[in-house]
Amino acid sequence: MRSVLTILLAFAAGVLLATWWPGPPAMPSRVGHPAPAPASMDPDAALDSEAAVESWPSQAPTPEQVLYAQPRMMRDALAQLGPRVPGKPNLYLLAFAGDGGEDVFRNEAEYAAQLFAQRFGATTHSLVLGNNPASLTSRPLASWSNLETALEGLGRTMHRDQDILLLYITSHGGEDHSLLVDMDPLPLDQLGASDLASILSRHPFKWKVVVVNACYSGGFVPPLRGPGTLVLTAARGDRSSFGCGSDSDVTYFGKAWLVDALNHTDNFVEAFKQASGQIRQWERQDKLTPSEPQIDIGSGIAKQLALWRKGITPGPTLPFKPATPAGNAPTATPR
Repeated sequence: MRSVLTILLAFAAGVLLATWWPGPPAMPSRVGHPAPAPASMDPDAALDSEAAVESWPSQAPTPEQVLYAQPRMMRDALAQLGPRVPGKPNLYLLAFAGDGGEDVFRNEAEYAAQLFAQRFGATTHSLVLGNNPASLTSRPLASWSNLETALEGLGRTMHRDQDILLLYITSHGGEDHSLLVDMDPLPLDQLGASDLASILSRHPFKWKVVVVNACYSGGFVPPLRGPGTLVLTAARGDRSSFGCGSDSDVTYFGKAWLVDALNHTDNFVEAFKQASGQIRQWERQDKLTPSEPQIDIGSGIAKQLALWRKGITPGPTLPFKPATPAGNAPTATPR
């Protein structure tokens, strides 16, 4: 009940405040996939909210403290990117682990940051946004607002004509081509395919690689494709992908593309081909409907990635070690 009263009081305060303070400039509309309605609107939602509060980690800051800390955490994360290496293309990895209910997504985002740092050296810079009880004080939340802030900060740091953005998103996906963004009981906005395309269009990245690792993620290809853009997805627009769940440490696509392929090649397209073949074998063995990962190569991006590869000497391979182990190999739980 306390959370319900808190929401009502906050709403009343907001109404009073709005009568005399005009507020900040209007933000872009988020009409595609709004956050769930406040608990006060629905008795069942109120019960769910109470349960979420009860399950909040006892040693963590409160939900309000976590939200309040986000601007500072984002400033710190951007400041820790390290200096850009001049005279050659740099690659900026932005990893986004959307669902805080399963450790597998955090594992992939954290591993991606470690892998790129070890394998591809000083021209690679990593920023992780993650929703997980274990990272509330160490990583900014994977939220719509933090994604916008991260992209804005990277846009100021990156060399427009040379550098490459690599956005790696891992979460559950819906048949409506939306991504689950969740850290209960925080009211986070959800992300749809058109939402993500709109966000990226507002930031001046000439070269980008967008990887969407989720069920039905092929639906992200049409709005994201374009010149200078490589899009990789874990499944077709009407298919599930596999490997999440509380019994898994890494998804099928995460293991195949990140752990297995990119430990042996620095070519993202070649790594995708290897990963797709490996996933087909796993799905055939498990008698699953093929997920059929998708790829779209926009004009110019292959050449720019080749220029980036010329400036690196791949380092040693990095064995996969989950940040929060579930203790098992990937299972066939649909995503």
